[in-house]
Amino acid sequence: MAVQVFLLAGAPLEVWLLHRPFVPALGWPMLTVAVLAQALRWWCIASLREQWNTRVVTVPGLPLVDRGPYRLVRHPNYVAVVAEGVALPLVHTAWLTASVFTVANLGMLAVRLRVENAALRQAPSAEAAQSAR
Repeated sequence: MAVQVFLLAGAPLEVWLLHRPFVPALGWPMLTVAVLAQALRWWCIASLREQWNTRVVTVPGLPLVDRGPYRLVRHPNYVAVVAEGVALPLVHTAWLTASVFTVANLGMLAVRLRVENAALRQAPSAEAAQSAR
């Protein structure tokens, strides 16, 4: 959580304290990436439906979600988090915040992915759950 707070507070502080300019050739594309990252995040939440939460929880017998972005990528929400962490600060050229957040976030994601993948290995696939019915 501290890393996310750093991202949201660090970017505007860096812009304000270090007088970072808005560079349209960088800012507009990064704003587009940040908006697309939010769209991906909400697509993930909509696809997970009632299974969405911020903790690693597996319910015995409940199959893995294989709809929405989960058809394409195992952890699409983390794609959104990484994209947002790079793009959001760069909307206004806060490259220090983007760099520090990205490094810190990658460390956290490495741990989180290890835990989530271990939990997901215990869940039945959607096909296995379907054939068991």
